[in-house]
Amino acid sequence: MARPAVTTAIRAARAAGSVILRYMNRLGSVAVIEKHHLDFASEVDRQAEREIVRELRRAYPDHAMLGEETGASGKVGARFSWAIDPLDGTHNYLRGIPHFGVSIAQLDHGEPVHAVILDPLRNEIYTASKGDGAFLNDRRIRVAKRESLDGALLATGFPYRERQHLNAQLDMTRELLKRAEDIRRTGSAALDMAWTAAGRLDGYFETGLKVWDIAAGCLLVREAGGRYCNMVGVDGMPESGNLVAANHHIAEEIVAAIAPSLTSSLKR
Repeated sequence: MARPAVTTAIRAARAAGSVILRYMNRLGSVAVIEKHHLDFASEVDRQAEREIVRELRRAYPDHAMLGEETGASGKVGARFSWAIDPLDGTHNYLRGIPHFGVSIAQLDHGEPVHAVILDPLRNEIYTASKGDGAFLNDRRIRVAKRESLDGALLATGFPYRERQHLNAQLDMTRELLKRAEDIRRTGSAALDMAWTAAGRLDGYFETGLKVWDIAAGCLLVREAGGRYCNMVGVDGMPESGNLVAANHHIAEEIVAAIAPSLTSSLKR
């Protein structure tokens, strides 16, 4: 049975998903802003986040919130906080590419303890609580069993927020493709990590991510029997946002393969 925090987060994710789907057939009229260079948000992102925050605040008025669109709010220094990405894959969504999701995680002193990722188009909902395992539509999931990078299917994203890492990431990609079957670039970090937890992908790596991008996905991967770490193999959710996630064998081999490509800023 899902924990109360997960049940609340599912309700919040479903409310956001309804907003997202409602606008899909009229994207031409959606107002879009460029928050930073190549970093876009729409009124759909903002409305979806409002729905999520409303549901979470109703149940947990004393918890802090950290949303991609609205930033930090609530009690400063609160033990519990929520990391919210109301529409992970905004670029896909605005172009009509059917791959995006809603990501919500509860953190206890910065560590993810409950997670929900919703794929509203496929009606897939991924959930996890610390110590309880990871689930897809109430069915337990596990990371892939592959024991080597040889023949692995990986995912990544290219850092539009931090293009200074682009050359290094292209070098990493080149090294990994010497052994991996292929590398996907889907445009949604949350779904990449959910798919890694479910064994659809063998591993995932990316730079420059934010806590709302990865908190829910990290917990899913760990509760599905996997590992997440920074790019030099230090376990835990990296503040730098430079992340590797996979089963334990693949994570170790990704870290070893990309080591020659890392700049000093990517070793944090």
